[in-house]
Amino acid sequence: MRISIIGCGYVGLVTGGCLAAIGHRVTCMDSDGERIRALMAGHIPIYEPHLDEIVLAARSAEHIEFTSDLPKTVEQSEAIFICVGTPPLENGEADLSALDAVARVIAAEARGLKLVIEKSTVPVRTGEQLRRALEVYGPASGAVFQVVSNPEFLREGSSVSDFLHPDRIVVGVDQPSAAAKMREIYQPILERNFVCPVHDGACPPAAQPQFVVTSINSAELIKHASNSFLALKISYANQLADLCEELGADVEEVTRAMGMDPRIGPQFLRAGIGFGGFCFPKDIQAFYRLAERAGVEFMLLKEAERINKARIDHFLEKARRALWVLKSKQVGVLGLTFKPHTDDTRFAPALEIVRRLLAEGASVRAYDPQAMRKTQVVYPTVKYCEDPYDVAAGADALLLLTEWPEFRDLDWQRIHGQMVRPLVLDGRNLLDPHRMRQLGFEYHSIGRPG
Repeated sequence: MRISIIGCGYVGLVTGGCLAAIGHRVTCMDSDGERIRALMAGHIPIYEPHLDEIVLAARSAEHIEFTSDLPKTVEQSEAIFICVGTPPLENGEADLSALDAVARVIAAEARGLKLVIEKSTVPVRTGEQLRRALEVYGPASGAVFQVVSNPEFLREGSSVSDFLHPDRIVVGVDQPSAAAKMREIYQPILERNFVCPVHDGACPPAAQPQFVVTSINSAELIKHASNSFLALKISYANQLADLCEELGADVEEVTRAMGMDPRIGPQFLRAGIGFGGFCFPKDIQAFYRLAERAGVEFMLLKEAERINKARIDHFLEKARRALWVLKSKQVGVLGLTFKPHTDDTRFAPALEIVRRLLAEGASVRAYDPQAMRKTQVVYPTVKYCEDPYDVAAGADALLLLTEWPEFRDLDWQRIHGQMVRPLVLDGRNLLDPHRMRQLGFEYHSIGRPG
């Protein structure tokens, strides 16, 4: 099938690359000419495991192309995935202006039957507005539009695997024929009938993905409801960690036993410095505003947001108690992204902690495997180091803010010898407290004794 992707951001590139990898002919369009030129030159503007290899392989097979020409892209496609950004407005609602602008061009340029698919995260009833825009601006073309909501459930750091090996594919439709076309698009994934770039062609045994057909409104709600629930689990674990600290319990022992209950599960019951990234903070705000406008007081969401924001205060207070005064202290930071295996620093707790350290007069040295060039633009006064050992040299404290696996495997004995004061504040509970104290560190983590 000839498929177009409108928007070459994180979701758009992963969607386009994966659809090309399973055999479709894909055109990826973006209004950012510089980004398109970079993609045409073979440069992937985001770090995501396996994404560069599937895009380059698809280009070699002539299954994917990049362009800034939206009208031509619309004209030549059977199915159009809209993957434009929906950033938060000041009041927390989603900014749908990019979606509206794209809809108007699709309406004007389309001919014949077009499948128009919402892939961007949008509030409920956006599909109704999208259909209305296509009808209002497109009558002269004689085109017929089928609108579909197909929310993404991609985790940064594993999104290629998530797309190709999903647990469910949700499609919201108001016509059975649209559901049939979506099933056709995803058929290779549903049947596991493709060469997998993640597992070198041989995927491990797994259950067949569920193909879930709902109304458009339900599909739009499923995405926000899922993300908000995961945010609630993280906030619950963090509140539990505070209680454990006061009562002398270990939050990891508590959450591990909780997670063994199949009704609860272990995922997202991880205490730390809070959730970040572009999705959770934005989606929880948008979902709350949606509920508020519908007359439903969804105060659970507000409380989860409050708990999450308080994590940074809680962590910095630990640092102040340990260091007494932050001003003029040399503080090393390990990790700048909101999670490992990505270069995404949007709403990252690490960056807010860096900002506050600088505001209090601390001297900050930092290392991250992927995000230093991006962060340097925002915080040029930070000293960006070649490796974690350089960060530790002469430091009064070392703050572990992103759980990159490589940080667990550092030569911590060497780091101990390089620091002015061997103090580690582990905001992600990545390290073993017993081992760190055996090595002579003053070690503080989240919700664990000591």
